[in-house]
Amino acid sequence: MGIVSRFAPSPTGSLHIGGLRTAIFAWFFAKTYDGECLIRFEDTDRQRSKVEYTQSILESFLWMGIEFDRDPFFQSQAKNRHLQIVKKLLKEGKAYYCNCSNERLKGLREGQQRAGIKPKYDGKCRELNLDKGSKQVVRFKNPQSGMVNFKDLVRGSISISNDELDDLILVREDGTPTYNLSVVVDDLDMGITHVIRGEDHINNTPRQINIFKAIGAQLPEYGHVPMILGEDKKRMSKRHGSVGVLEFREMGILPEALLNYLVRLGWSLGDAEFFTLEELVENFQKGKLNNSPAIFSLDKLYWYNREYLSRYKLTDLLTKLSKLDKHFSADHKYSLDVLNLIKDRCSTLVDFTLESQYFFEDTNDFDSNLSRKIFTKEGLEVLVHLNSYIETIEDWNAENIHHAMNSVIEGLKINMSKIGQPFRLAITGTMNSPSIDKIAEILGKETVIFRLDRVIKEFS
Repeated sequence: MGIVSRFAPSPTGSLHIGGLRTAIFAWFFAKTYDGECLIRFEDTDRQRSKVEYTQSILESFLWMGIEFDRDPFFQSQAKNRHLQIVKKLLKEGKAYYCNCSNERLKGLREGQQRAGIKPKYDGKCRELNLDKGSKQVVRFKNPQSGMVNFKDLVRGSISISNDELDDLILVREDGTPTYNLSVVVDDLDMGITHVIRGEDHINNTPRQINIFKAIGAQLPEYGHVPMILGEDKKRMSKRHGSVGVLEFREMGILPEALLNYLVRLGWSLGDAEFFTLEELVENFQKGKLNNSPAIFSLDKLYWYNREYLSRYKLTDLLTKLSKLDKHFSADHKYSLDVLNLIKDRCSTLVDFTLESQYFFEDTNDFDSNLSRKIFTKEGLEVLVHLNSYIETIEDWNAENIHHAMNSVIEGLKINMSKIGQPFRLAITGTMNSPSIDKIAEILGKETVIFRLDRVIKEFS
């Protein structure tokens, strides 16, 4: 049988970076062996599970270029199958009814904690052979001796004593199956051969292995991926950049850059940094999965994004931007000239909009503090002189514009900043932009003169 892995999110929120990376590892692990990767929505929490979250998760993977095999599986639709397995376990004496009250369980737990003992169920109802009744749960008869041994695909050999485990609940008082039971039955029915998931599930694995054995089913192999931490080495939160995956799209991050960066957070193949999706599929099994937590850095992600942007052909990049920003036109030479000038200043697709705004729209509002500082009497005098030189330029290009600026510098005996600052602010509305003579060339003579005239009149 071929390899079948899965990703099993709960549709109670958006897909975040940690979940996405786990899904990517599960997907590449299967694909590198020409196997399948399935998606299962663990939607048994009916109050918190939302259709819009399911759609958002699927849209996130679609944007990332990750396609799952087969249709999505919904755990809530398999409830009867889960309970069928419980009946089988009850019949075979591998599970039992328990009527211990919440008050008793609370007292038991508190007493164990006071005694310094790991809290767990004491097995009071294990051999009572209780019949089904109201306010009862069904518990699993966990083995009372021996070890649970498995070879983790990431961490190597792991052994857990059955003494550390208790008789976990399989069915709640309300008749609903619990997580560990449902996961085992679903993995069995879906034919999952390899479970690649986050390390926060590692405590569930020995419990699930024992349920698999009780059912008499073949065990999948397990691999637990370490957590992603923020740069302060604390659990990821929004302040570290742990936002919904689709928010990265809104930030102007390229899906191929995000994919590459997340794969490299915990996987390596020599010193190579950049991989296409096809290269990752081909080489994932040859690489190494690290067993230590990965550090997520927004700066590093921006670096990857910038590198990927730099690899685009200018025309291809313009085509992409034209779908995101109405100002850019895929067949517009002006847009191409603008893009060529600002591309080295941009780390995200959003940056192109921010950096190009003054090329497409006149600045209506100047920063009051900045304009008072730059558009002084002396600054305006410089602009008047510059405008008179600019009006005489017949061959409009950056070289002749720069020559006009030098003429003003020589005539007024000033340095470059005395002309560069008011000129830059007047035609761009900002003090942070590319070479001003190149900007002026792209804007065109008519626009430059119009903006200089307007500033001179407004601030005189």
